[in-house]
Amino acid sequence: MDDASTTVAELRALVRRFVDERQWSQFHTPKNLAMSVAIEAAELMEHFQWLTAEQSAAVAVDAGKRQAVGEELADVVCYALALANALDLDLADSVARKMLRNAEKYPTGEFQGRYGHDDPGPQATGGGN
Repeated sequence: MDDASTTVAELRALVRRFVDERQWSQFHTPKNLAMSVAIEAAELMEHFQWLTAEQSAAVAVDAGKRQAVGEELADVVCYALALANALDLDLADSVARKMLRNAEKYPTGEFQGRYGHDDPGPQATGGGN
């Protein structure tokens, strides 16, 4: 499996099969799954806690750290897919709709190169051209 040839539906089915084979759906309530997403996200964040921006970017070229981060990221995605299964949410539709809302909230002309409303942008800091 790889990103280029695997659909979201295939990943959801993979997670669903794993859960069903273990009869874990009885534990996979939306509440428990949402909490699990947050818990696994915290474990992912531990890999970057206290690192500088440069050190965190260097994880991409450290095979061991990159694999460990990939496993934590996979846990987050698996629980997100399980939550989508439990709520019968169309994840692709949800992502597409959210990106449209984000595009309206952060129009490119206003937010290009700025992280949000509180970012004064490069002109205010003297770093822009």
